[in-house]
Amino acid sequence: MKKRRLGNSDLQVSELGLGCMSIGTEEKAARRIIEAALEEGINYFDTADLYDFGVNEKIVGQALKDVREQVIIATKAGNRWNEDRAGWSWDPSKAYIKEAVKNSLKRLGTDYIDLYQLHGGTLEDPIDETIEAFEELKAEGYIRYYGISSIRPNVIREFVEKSSIVSVMMQYSILDRRPEEAVLPMLKEHGISVVTRGPLAKGLLSDKLLEKASEKGYLDYNYEELHTVLPMLKERVAGTRSFTEVALQYNLANPVVASVVAGASSPEQIRSNAEAVRSQPLSDEEVAVIKELTKASIYKEHR
Repeated sequence: MKKRRLGNSDLQVSELGLGCMSIGTEEKAARRIIEAALEEGINYFDTADLYDFGVNEKIVGQALKDVREQVIIATKAGNRWNEDRAGWSWDPSKAYIKEAVKNSLKRLGTDYIDLYQLHGGTLEDPIDETIEAFEELKAEGYIRYYGISSIRPNVIREFVEKSSIVSVMMQYSILDRRPEEAVLPMLKEHGISVVTRGPLAKGLLSDKLLEKASEKGYLDYNYEELHTVLPMLKERVAGTRSFTEVALQYNLANPVVASVVAGASSPEQIRSNAEAVRSQPLSDEEVAVIKELTKASIYKEHR
């Protein structure tokens, strides 16, 4: 599988990454999914301390222990579970991040984290203090690089201007093109990569198409619009190709995207996604047709 450079770092990440939140808590089943990912050439594994109360990090770390030097482990911090575990609160303070990283390292069973990401963020956060925490962790050798997981343009802009982030993780798909207008050009200008999540738009952009459609619609699309646009995309772009292929290749068609992170609940799903990523890239004409048929989805003002 092809790899792309993550921002200005020396990390070369596979074009398809595994979103580990979907692998579950049954260790044998989860390990089979991770092993299938490794067999397909995936080297980028994304987890978070929030997933399954940290159990996800433990499973990922254990499964990757024997290939640690060959893989890139990304995890996240900033969400603190309440004592009763019924919910969590947002805590981007320096003290909490420096405490959280040590807990993640212990669960992952590793001495360092390749990419440590702030798991959200608002303009009300103590952003300078947050950045200071990540910079100190980098200097101390606990993390190699850091980034942010956010869809908020104003927050992302603050980190672009003030920090040395190498990546931004964000939702991006054919049905969610918001980043194209507000964020991707800015990141490209600063040499910062995007790691995308949600590329299949909750299954709407998989071969199941309208089987996954909800009466609530999806983002800016109501139910009727989905019933119009998805068959048109299938007819004019997909043809004999799988819709999953078109969806993943659309993300990869943007040069600022380093890796498309997709979840998988089975080895078969991993293999299908890997095949889609290794397929023929979309032509400029196909990308233009997709943009013609879909909404640019301009960001609504939010912080």
